Amino acid sequence: MKAFITGATGFVGSHVARALAAQGADLRLLVRPTSRLDNIVDLRAETATGDLRDSGSLKKAMAGCEFVFHVAADYRLWVRDPDQMYQSNVEGTRAIIQAAQECGVRRVIYTSSVATMAFTREGHIAGEDSPVSIQDMVGHYKRSKFMAEQIALEAGHNGANVVVVNPTTPIGEYDIKPTPTGRIVVDFLKRKFPAYVDTGLNLADVKEVARGHLLAMEKARPGQRYILGGENLTLKQILDKLAALTGLPAPTMKVPHAVAMGFAVFDQFFTGIVLGKEPRATIDAVKMGRKKMFASSATAERELGYKVLPVEDALRRAIDWFQAHGYVESAAQVATVNA
Repeated sequence: MKAFITGATGFVGSHVARALAAQGADLRLLVRPTSRLDNIVDLRAETATGDLRDSGSLKKAMAGCEFVFHVAADYRLWVRDPDQMYQSNVEGTRAIIQAAQECGVRRVIYTSSVATMAFTREGHIAGEDSPVSIQDMVGHYKRSKFMAEQIALEAGHNGANVVVVNPTTPIGEYDIKPTPTGRIVVDFLKRKFPAYVDTGLNLADVKEVARGHLLAMEKARPGQRYILGGENLTLKQILDKLAALTGLPAPTMKVPHAVAMGFAVFDQFFTGIVLGKEPRATIDAVKMGRKKMFASSATAERELGYKVLPVEDALRRAIDWFQAHGYVESAAQVATVNA
């Protein structure tokens, strides 16, 4: 089996690549000239230089592959030029599916996001069939992923062999950027988490999320989407788990959303606009945090054989990886509890 993977230099994509390699697949990985290759340097794989916005490079790179895993995405909650995000996430997905059809690929597995689901402040559990529209999408990232997902679902409904998986918030090793979820762990390790807001996430072991991609390759129904998640946890519960694993204190002060919004407005203006750097807090992130992003993986469990795993092991691996790779200034800051 030969598989073409976009986003293999990133967090989830590198785990998908490793899961495929463990099954003996031949890999061809799309990279950009500017890509950091740290996450794939130890993999036996071909690399093809190209860009999601260049259909010619995609067809050339994809030639001869049976399966396409489109994992790459522009995942940022603040961008100076939103058009770049839509070009990568929306038009890039359209180009991938078109190139796959022209190259005779057997199946495209498109990595969407749980961000395209409908959530509530009360924490009602979202599923694949929960009513949702683009008006529910907060910010350019969520809107662009929603639009891209619609392209993939429409292709699957119109006869193309395209399936969609929706990871929740993966956690684990190789979170190279790190992702916003990884930053929670890093900030906690650096003791930069003095307070919390009343929000919630579905936290998933990234290794099982990667295995879910392979299950979707084998078993998913075209034109369908599958939530690949884990435990539904409030932010306070996540911080308490980090405290139990590290021995560091968890914050006890809860900050109202109005206060968090005030800080985000200031940080986005001063850091983002005045300094031209990515702000730590964004208006969109605070708006998203008003809702608890709780979700169910029951469809993936039933149809694919996916497993919802306890998240402690993935959190421990994330802690160890961030410490070992210099994300925390001094490993002595944290005394990891060995379970």
